[in-house]
Amino acid sequence: MGGIGPEATGEFYLKLIHKLQEKKLIKSNKDFPQIIINSIPAPELIQNKISNKDLKQYINGLKELDKLKPDFIVMICNTIHLFYNNLQKYIKTPIIDLKQEVYDFLKKNNIKSIFVIGTSNTIKNKLYEFPNIKCFKPTNKEMIQLNNSIFNFNKGFKKEQQRNKVRKICKKYLKKGAEKIILGCTEFAVMLSDEKFPKINTIDILIDATINLINLNRLLKKDNRIK
Repeated sequence: MGGIGPEATGEFYLKLIHKLQEKKLIKSNKDFPQIIINSIPAPELIQNKISNKDLKQYINGLKELDKLKPDFIVMICNTIHLFYNNLQKYIKTPIIDLKQEVYDFLKKNNIKSIFVIGTSNTIKNKLYEFPNIKCFKPTNKEMIQLNNSIFNFNKGFKKEQQRNKVRKICKKYLKKGAEKIILGCTEFAVMLSDEKFPKINTIDILIDATINLINLNRLLKKDNRIK
């Protein structure tokens, strides 16, 4: 489920296809998994208080996919994962838990300090704060700047200006001691994709988790056919 925003969803789709090819999992076109993209016109969730009304389009989007009985669902948005447990209750299809995937990645790579950029809700509600990992936080002024950059970038307004603002904030916290910048919003993943500073792209983490589940489901289906 994507469209939050559409550019990030498009990047996820293309990166997933390329990663499947790189891993030599595709021998012919029939080896590509069936992928259904439900690009929903949902709110960005950058406001301070998120109501049930704000989540309605997300819930409806998940229900639409659930009716198609996919093996699993990927939500191409970071902030919406604050409501992961609640959303999972509405459908039977399992949703990839991005928060858990990010935590597993940090532990696996022995990362001890991070700076998270994302919507104010992602930061204030500590989506990517974990035990034994130091998390730098932007100031209130910087959070407003980050929110505005997400909103403006998504609508295509002065994209390079948004990029420069966010880049400056990131470099400040790298100097303060953050090992990695977590791009905790898919807009930032697109916006800063070519930046050379040490960063963790949550879109890439979602892609790896997706491929792992694709492989697992293929193995399970193969075992069932053998039985």
